[in-house]
Amino acid sequence: MTRYLFAPPAPASLPIQGSDARFPVGRIFCVGRNYHAHAVEMGAPVDKASMQPFYFIKDAGSLVESGATLPYPPGTRNYQHEMELVVAIGASGFRVAEADAAGLVWGYACGLDMTRRDLQLVAREAGKPWDLAKNFEGAAVLSGIVPKAGPGVLQSGAITLQVNGLTRQSGDLAQLIWSIPELIADLSRFYHLQPGDLIFTGTPEGVSAVAPGDRLSGHIEGVGEISLTIGEAE
Repeated sequence: MTRYLFAPPAPASLPIQGSDARFPVGRIFCVGRNYHAHAVEMGAPVDKASMQPFYFIKDAGSLVESGATLPYPPGTRNYQHEMELVVAIGASGFRVAEADAAGLVWGYACGLDMTRRDLQLVAREAGKPWDLAKNFEGAAVLSGIVPKAGPGVLQSGAITLQVNGLTRQSGDLAQLIWSIPELIADLSRFYHLQPGDLIFTGTPEGVSAVAPGDRLSGHIEGVGEISLTIGEAE
């Protein structure tokens, strides 16, 4: 029996709709700039014909379940929301063909990629990693997992986010630059995808700053709801 110096953290997991089981979470992959209008608002338009998707990773320690109240994070004065469809991987895959990618999808969730935008922009201009901006406690807010219905993958559906009842983000999954099968096929060229991996698929335009006291509520058609309250800074 292994003896640890101190108790290891509990495995990260999410509830599953209609089940008392939980979905164990491994890696959290995020694709950057996967909606044209958001890429433009970030000052970095995307040309799919000449560009490839790019990714960053959030660790499992950044995961928080929907409904939480999160303190305004340290080190930023520009804390922003990004509402996203999240794909839950349920089978192993390496160098997966696009035609076979749907077989790796177990289900979906609503996600908030919370971002210290000022730190991201400084890092981007300096050509440095985005870790401080994207990978911190509470940076990955997720709803429960909804099992996939049918053999295909989601190709369309409204995705929206409201802050204090006012719509900030509104788009459709059909506007994804790289589709779910394309993302899975591309990621699997670089990683052995495993059950428990999550893929944040990108955010529509309308990302903006939030402040203590703000209440966020998001919806993805066919997937569900997500909510978050911003608390005071610690």
